[in-house]
Amino acid sequence: MLRGAANGDRAAAERMTLAVLAGLLLLVAVVAIGVGPSGLSPDRVVALLAAGPGTDRFPVSESIIVWQIRLPRVLMGAIIGAALAVAGATLQGLFRNPLADPGLVGVSPGAALAAVAVIVLGNGILAPLVQPLGIFALPIAAFVGALLSTFLLYTIATRGGRTSVATLLLAGIALGAFSGAITGFFLFLSDDDQLRDITFWTLGGLGGTTWLKLFACGPIMLAAVLASPVLARGLNALTLGESEAFHLGLEVQRMKTLAIVLVAGAVGASVAAAGIIGFVGIIVPHLLRLAVGADHRFLLPGSALLGAALLVLADALARTVAAPAELPIGIITAAIGAPFFLWLLLRRRGLLGV
Repeated sequence: MLRGAANGDRAAAERMTLAVLAGLLLLVAVVAIGVGPSGLSPDRVVALLAAGPGTDRFPVSESIIVWQIRLPRVLMGAIIGAALAVAGATLQGLFRNPLADPGLVGVSPGAALAAVAVIVLGNGILAPLVQPLGIFALPIAAFVGALLSTFLLYTIATRGGRTSVATLLLAGIALGAFSGAITGFFLFLSDDDQLRDITFWTLGGLGGTTWLKLFACGPIMLAAVLASPVLARGLNALTLGESEAFHLGLEVQRMKTLAIVLVAGAVGASVAAAGIIGFVGIIVPHLLRLAVGADHRFLLPGSALLGAALLVLADALARTVAAPAELPIGIITAAIGAPFFLWLLLRRRGLLGV
């Protein structure tokens, strides 16, 4: 009876947390839409959104700013933040280790490498493959790069159903360095226009987001986020170990394959849309674990909401900290995430032998 009451209290707390996170995301999004050289108050933003894109109740300039410039950017930031946070939570559950993150373990650099290859070789040797795909060439290439990186990392770091923390980090560093080396080679081959595009990928940013880019990359990330709850039961079972999860009736290999594809899709599309944005996937799931526990039935949707709010807020800061210039969003997330990661490493120094 007491256990049932405790479970009920935990479920109620989790639902309340999700509601608070949803409200936080909505508030941050409204504020972020109003932030910029032409500042708009939150009530003005709400009125413009409620009136629709073709209204004549407000100045045309304000309608264009909200509907054509800032709204697609905020939506892209929210979707990317949700995708990266869910990918981080999924990787951490798959490896059974809270240190896993798409950027730290080489998944994001692998996706970026594939995107850079398309940028540099898309009009040359890869033209027969790239040109028929049009605007979808970059997301598809980044997806393939992320998929290969994730699969290779899992193969290297996992032995006998167990993942070594040291091997995970070292393999991720090696994969990231290797991807960086090849990216550097493409950098050497690139012209001035391609060089600017490659610099964008390495720093990350939401500048230049349009509805077309959102429709090209957004559905892949959104599908990954919406599909993630399917993994919740399997990831919960994996916390006991692969053999124990198998005896509980989980199809372990099928679940791992689905998780790898989900992470690859989320990370690949996010890199294609905004370049490498680090640390979101490690900060968000860990904060939620500290707050309400490690049940993936809550952790995955909670990570999506908090990750979306975090990246929208980071983008708003990137647009205002050095105004009128705009900082790459990757600088903001790294400034927040790097100290957090060092703290996490020190907190787990007994497992790392430090």
